[in-house]
Amino acid sequence: MTQRHAFRRVIASVVFVVAAAAAQAAFAQTPPTVQLQDLTWTELRDQVKNGKTTVIIPIGGTEQSGPYIAVGKHNVRAAYLAERIAQKLGNALVAPVVAYVPEGGYAPTTSHMRFPGTITVSDDVFEKMLESAANSFAVHGFRNIVFLGDHGGYQKDLKQVVARLNKAWAGKDARAILPAAYYEASSDGYAKQLRQRGFRDDEIGTHAGLADTSLQLAVAPQMVRLNQLRKAPKPDDADGVYGGDPRRASAELGQIGVDAIVSRTVDAIRQETAGR
Repeated sequence: MTQRHAFRRVIASVVFVVAAAAAQAAFAQTPPTVQLQDLTWTELRDQVKNGKTTVIIPIGGTEQSGPYIAVGKHNVRAAYLAERIAQKLGNALVAPVVAYVPEGGYAPTTSHMRFPGTITVSDDVFEKMLESAANSFAVHGFRNIVFLGDHGGYQKDLKQVVARLNKAWAGKDARAILPAAYYEASSDGYAKQLRQRGFRDDEIGTHAGLADTSLQLAVAPQMVRLNQLRKAPKPDDADGVYGGDPRRASAELGQIGVDAIVSRTVDAIRQETAGR
């Protein structure tokens, strides 16, 4: 073997060792995610020690949203918005989305439970589940447990849960937070923005109307059936569309709402956690 060949083999070996070490280091690194479920317990422990002491619990719901929006609307939207909010906060992680929420009765069927695909649980079960999750996070070092509820039907439950948790945690270094800005910005606040752009209340609606559909087009357009949307009939409770006309909905309009929800919620959480 010539000296040149020997030198090349040494160089190749060094390159292989360096590449292998780099690959191993990259594999060992914590992934750049705010999703709690994508981390190991040791990664979570270290992130909490390093200041990620806020956890966001996104709460959705599995319910009908007219004949043109998939039933997982609230789940996908809550998860998406929670991730955007956590990224902007910089010190927060996002818990798995809560998909089972109160949606009406099943004997007899009431509210959204009149439509196939809707899943309901009792208020009592819902509240106890949220309290258990919050206590789990507090035990593991999270100090700010933030509830983001995407659905109007259980807002009263969230207020009761937060009140009970904060009473139980009095004197402890943990706090439950329900930023009113999140739901307000996605409902009345967003409706106001749409009115300022010339849309009528009978278009905006409260469920599966222009506002609701536009938000979904911005967050998860694959969940909206455009062929059904463009020929949507006049709003009718029998179709699950409450007081709105979605035919002029668009992702561009939805993005206006998304940006407002994220920025206002981030500001509200920062105010609530300032100095903690």
